[in-house]
Amino acid sequence: MVTVPNLLSMTRIVLTAVFAYLLLGMHEPVAAAILLGALGATDWFDGFVARHFHQVSLVGKVLDPTADRILLGTAVVGGVVYGAIPEWLGAIALLREVIVSLSVLVLAGLKARRVDVLWVGKAGTFGMMFALPAFLLSDGYAVWQQDLHQIAWIVVIPALALSWVALGAYLPKARKALSARSVDHEPVVHVAGSVPLADMTPEGREGDLR
Repeated sequence: MVTVPNLLSMTRIVLTAVFAYLLLGMHEPVAAAILLGALGATDWFDGFVARHFHQVSLVGKVLDPTADRILLGTAVVGGVVYGAIPEWLGAIALLREVIVSLSVLVLAGLKARRVDVLWVGKAGTFGMMFALPAFLLSDGYAVWQQDLHQIAWIVVIPALALSWVALGAYLPKARKALSARSVDHEPVVHVAGSVPLADMTPEGREGDLR
């Protein structure tokens, strides 16, 4: 459990709280946007370290996307409360995160196999992590802020679309995870005088590829 990638993921969660304090507690949108952008840009870093140094763990596979959900959810809520993000946009983004989070909890409660993160979901999250800081930085009347505001809108729409496409793609994977769980927990019926299926050789199992 105590690995460098997991510590990096935990650090991102702690710095998410710092972002919320900078934005809503100290009313420093520029500092908050810079921190949020840095956290979004380094989202891949803990995964890279895990793979490069062979520190991939089950805890890390859960902790990394959890850190993403916490960061994105906090950024959306904070941006809406601060007034830099429209409420309808925040509602659409937050609804998706709530559905994903609840689904993960339900699957975990049913002891289903873990569903791997899809690249399209990561792409959507990365786009949101660019657009949300841009919205915060563009909350002003300078010419460059108006241009940045337009860029934020150009990025956030496809990012949201990718996020919802990923949600739809997770549904069949979730069904397969539940099916695998039901098979894994299926009781073995022993018939008198027979050999248990688990003890049979591959040649003696019905349905095996020949």
